[in-house]
Amino acid sequence: MALLLAFMATASASPTAQSRRAPPRKAPAPLPALTHAAVELQCPSELGIGMRTGRRFCDVLTGREPQGGVLVRIPPHRGPVTLSFDLHNRHTYSDELIKNKTAFRDYTATIGVLTMDNTLIERAVIQSQFRVASDLFDRLGGGAGPGGMKAVAPTGSESITIQLPEDVGEQVSLLGEKLRVVRADGGVDNFVAPGRPIAAVSNVTLEYRPGPPPKKAVPKKPDRFLMDAATSRSIRDSQTALS
Repeated sequence: MALLLAFMATASASPTAQSRRAPPRKAPAPLPALTHAAVELQCPSELGIGMRTGRRFCDVLTGREPQGGVLVRIPPHRGPVTLSFDLHNRHTYSDELIKNKTAFRDYTATIGVLTMDNTLIERAVIQSQFRVASDLFDRLGGGAGPGGMKAVAPTGSESITIQLPEDVGEQVSLLGEKLRVVRADGGVDNFVAPGRPIAAVSNVTLEYRPGPPPKKAVPKKPDRFLMDAATSRSIRDSQTALS
């Protein structure tokens, strides 16, 4: 009797039941390592190259359309992308104003990081004060001042880090929103009109996991039936003309 029960149990484990077992799962492929790199910028207005830091400074202009901002190219990637840059105020330097103790300025500039369809991702703000030459972040070459320096220079520095969503697109725009300036006499100036440089950016980098390049659209093949129909129509027209 025991042998009969054992035989029946063995027979019940049919090949069909065994074949229903799920195959072992494959381990997921490891994600690519994070890449940290400087990025390609399209500057609407080049401020200049720093004589001390060697950095490239780009003006950030006020505007309403992303195409008018500093454009940052986003490479193919997997997952979110981390955008980092240094944001600076702009100051027009004058030895005379410093001697007269009227050089003080309190700057607050606000810019936006936008997708190319004009969706705001996040705002960034730089607030800094200028009193003396040492308050400048850097001096720029290519000007008519002493030593070939430009009068306009970046002042103050704020490190900005923003996480961009995975579907951010191939570019983002750094676009100026407004600038508030408090002068030495206590007066306040506000600038919002489009096309005015209100801040500068430098040291722009991206951190991301590389991804495959976007798929190219496959050109649609012509419809053979329509092509043959057109060819036969042309042949009929030629025969009619000859008859």
